[in-house]
Amino acid sequence: MDIVALACGWALPWMLGAALLRAIDHGAVPREDPGTVAWTIGCGWFLGTFLLTLWMRALSATGVKFGVIVVAVPLAVIAGLAAWLAWRREGRTLGPSVRASGRVLAGAALHGRTRAAWRALLAWLIFRFALLLCETLSRPLFAWDTWAHWATKARVWFELQAIVPFVATPQWFDLAGAAYTDSNPHYPGTIPLLQVWGATVLGRWDDVLVNLPWWLTGVALALAIYGFLAQRSLCPLWALVGAWLVVSLPILDVHIALAGYADLPMAAYLTLAVLAGWRWTEQRQRGDAALALLFGVACVLVKNPGKVWVLVMLPGAVVALMPRHGLRIALAGLAGVIAALLILARLDVVVLGYRLHLDFALPWRGLIDAYLAYANWHLLWYGAIAAAVVGWRHLLSRELAPLTLVVLAGLLFLFFGFAFTNAKLWVEDQSTVNRATLHLAPLLVVWMLVAFHAWMVRLTPAVTEPGKQEAAG
Repeated sequence: MDIVALACGWALPWMLGAALLRAIDHGAVPREDPGTVAWTIGCGWFLGTFLLTLWMRALSATGVKFGVIVVAVPLAVIAGLAAWLAWRREGRTLGPSVRASGRVLAGAALHGRTRAAWRALLAWLIFRFALLLCETLSRPLFAWDTWAHWATKARVWFELQAIVPFVATPQWFDLAGAAYTDSNPHYPGTIPLLQVWGATVLGRWDDVLVNLPWWLTGVALALAIYGFLAQRSLCPLWALVGAWLVVSLPILDVHIALAGYADLPMAAYLTLAVLAGWRWTEQRQRGDAALALLFGVACVLVKNPGKVWVLVMLPGAVVALMPRHGLRIALAGLAGVIAALLILARLDVVVLGYRLHLDFALPWRGLIDAYLAYANWHLLWYGAIAAAVVGWRHLLSRELAPLTLVVLAGLLFLFFGFAFTNAKLWVEDQSTVNRATLHLAPLLVVWMLVAFHAWMVRLTPAVTEPGKQEAAG
């Protein structure tokens, strides 16, 4: 019964998000396209769960105690209305969408070795997610940050059926225990609220079953990335390779199996916010604009570094919205930000808990071990370097420049943090370096594949041109 309750509890926000996207996004993009279906379903999870946490915040702010009825019924009504509106607009395309998606899953449009590779890779993904599900449903909450920052809030809020404030330790002592505290009382409440909802559906706190959202986040992220790449003229196999590259990253799988951290949702919301914004600049679909804005807000409400990651998106937005002069403006802005940070570093200030200090001592050994030597990332960074080398002609093209600028700004953010703040102390022990990099990693994979694709498209005319010339002769 627990699994049935959880399945219904998490199906509700997923259906809510997918139905809202389907209802809002009605226009030029064909709904029967399997890439669009995968993108809608994948993003639907993130939209629905974020709206769920916002609704729970609103209930608590008005003094309403958490419960299955008060939380679920309004969301179910909205989901039903959105689904009805989508059905009324495009009900005739639902059948073709399902059939087309089924044909894609079966590899019907592929032939020979390509079809065999597709089916083998799909089987690998299914098997991998099955193993991760077994891990998720058999491990209790893991130690360190899960216990210290996140689940502390979730457990208290579930028991009280409301969001109550957490205060710093000195204030907690002053209040003689009349408030609550943990290692980071000022961390956002989005992640704990997901655990609160799972426990509310179960009717009890369960250290194992409250971790299910992390597995669902991995599945939804794979679907969304596949859908995005499939819509960018990549063949279905290469789109699936992109999803496989993301979910096969060892550090990402660790954050699914050892659930409870906020870094995996942070990575997903950052990646999808950028991709949705990119889609909007090209297709001008209302759903993409709404996703980009909401997912940007989600970045801030998931983890404190999300405030910086939202700023990292700005160079890409400038380039996309100002095609004539945006690239120059964005590069000038990055240079100005770097200069400002160097000035602040001389003042020895603290930003988001990190102390800036102009003492350049980049921990090269720890970074090389993390990115190029250890098994945390497989060959991701080798692939990224190769993509930059072979696709350098296209990295700042009108089509690829927005994503390139976001990736560049993200790498500069990581570089500055590891070089000029106390975060460098956590590079050698391989802790924060990998978790902070995970935020950017899925987006880096997408950028890498798109850059390789642009390079391959450029090579195609060079290969076929001699044959055309002979035929003309």
